[in-house]
Amino acid sequence: MSTTKKIAGAALAAALGVTTLSACGGGDAKDKTAGTSDAPKSKTVTLVSHDSFNVTEAVLKEFEQQSGYTVKVLKSGDAGAALNQEILTKGSPRGDVFFGVDNTLLSRALDNGIFTPYEAKGLADVKPEYVLDQEHRVTPVDSGDICVNYDKAYFADKKIAPPQTLDDLVKPEYKNLLVVENAATSSPGLGFMLASVGKYGEEGWKDYWSKLKANGVEVVDGWEQAYNERFSGSGGGKKAKGDRPLVVSYASSPPVEVLYGEPQPAEAPTGVSTGTCFRQVEFAGLLKGAKNEEGGKALVDFLISKKFQEDMPLQMFVNPVTKDAALPELFTKHGVVVDKPENVTPEAIAKNREQWVKAWTALVVK
Repeated sequence: MSTTKKIAGAALAAALGVTTLSACGGGDAKDKTAGTSDAPKSKTVTLVSHDSFNVTEAVLKEFEQQSGYTVKVLKSGDAGAALNQEILTKGSPRGDVFFGVDNTLLSRALDNGIFTPYEAKGLADVKPEYVLDQEHRVTPVDSGDICVNYDKAYFADKKIAPPQTLDDLVKPEYKNLLVVENAATSSPGLGFMLASVGKYGEEGWKDYWSKLKANGVEVVDGWEQAYNERFSGSGGGKKAKGDRPLVVSYASSPPVEVLYGEPQPAEAPTGVSTGTCFRQVEFAGLLKGAKNEEGGKALVDFLISKKFQEDMPLQMFVNPVTKDAALPELFTKHGVVVDKPENVTPEAIAKNREQWVKAWTALVVK
């Protein structure tokens, strides 16, 4: 996912660069010799990720104490950029596990052979619809839905029902109301474009975008600008005097608006148009050539453990993929369930992504 993810909370919580998420232990000078037969095993395991990875310190420490490993996180910007670096360093990876490749980039990662197959402990607890690689080169970790969000107050004041489907967005009553992100530069922008491909097919998605353009859709470079500057329903958008009451964001955006509201509102000020969504699934994989393969396997196991899966929603604002993980009350009270998101297979995305984005750019931006 280009910049995966995720939303304001993740952006607030994430720190750039190399982060050691542990107060205990540390890299050992002997670690560099761990590949030799007589060297002690490394006690440091490195996770390469996009910038939005986050975990509660206490949850991570519990894993470290139980496993004996110290976890380092190498945050590498946008998920696409992070994946590119791992492809360039194939066989001599910067870490042991890569987290953050999603279903829009999955085939590219697999085709480049950067992962070592590993069937994680606990994989049987992962919902089968998320297991997209039967060779277990990657393990599903989270899911999230890219959807149009709407400003509840705007539509209540105007006495207009908010749109619920992709078809609705091209209707006259929503003219000049929607802001979207550029599909060539933004993860949610790409996801929303793929939603139209999934809904209307190869023959119809470009015609749909022609109608959206005629209906006054605004295109900006990325999520931050769209959501926190142009969208009238977000806290940031209100301060920036944004005048677009419809924006492409995430199904988890309303709970974030509640969590970070000042003062915290009793109800989310934004809603989700559940018939406009595209589902992203993020994966982790053991990197081929990992210096600490055993530690990497333990870390992948941890990422689908109940402890991590239940911690994840309020840290990265995504949904668990395991069957027994419970969502926090903030999500169940203020979030929505997207029953039928649009879908495009990773193989179709890998084959057509570049030409779709070029066609979209020529049609909508130029």
